[in-house]
Amino acid sequence: MQKGDKAPELLGRDENGNELRLSDFAGRKLALYFYPKDMTSGCTTEACNLRDNYQELKAAGYEVVGVSVDDEKSHQKFIAKHELPFPLIADTEKKLVEEFGVWGEKSMYGRKYFGTFRTTFIIGEDGTVERIIGPKQIKVKDHAAQILAAD
Repeated sequence: MQKGDKAPELLGRDENGNELRLSDFAGRKLALYFYPKDMTSGCTTEACNLRDNYQELKAAGYEVVGVSVDDEKSHQKFIAKHELPFPLIADTEKKLVEEFGVWGEKSMYGRKYFGTFRTTFIIGEDGTVERIIGPKQIKVKDHAAQILAAD
């Protein structure tokens, strides 16, 4: 998925099994953020930063949706533990991470494995990708400010 591409209509199912569609967010910008795993330190920091700045994001016209390959049960625990006010898509079949190109080989401590690259896509009111904040750019402690900062 590149800047200017049309985002898919069907995004996936949230933590409660509800289908989320791009049209659900019509007239608003969508910050679709992909993260590696529930309950890990960086992902928790990022989610809590978005939670703490959620009203400011909404006031600026944004909706926030998180995506990871964790299942619904894991997402429910993550949301409950950290009081997250936005939905999390359970992309267990890896459809969305592959469609957006954020799934691939990673390396930690010399061990290679497949996982999600922390990436945020800003999707405009018309459903096209306006901005991409890539893995090397994201600051988990200040991610809401990055979303709010115009290009």
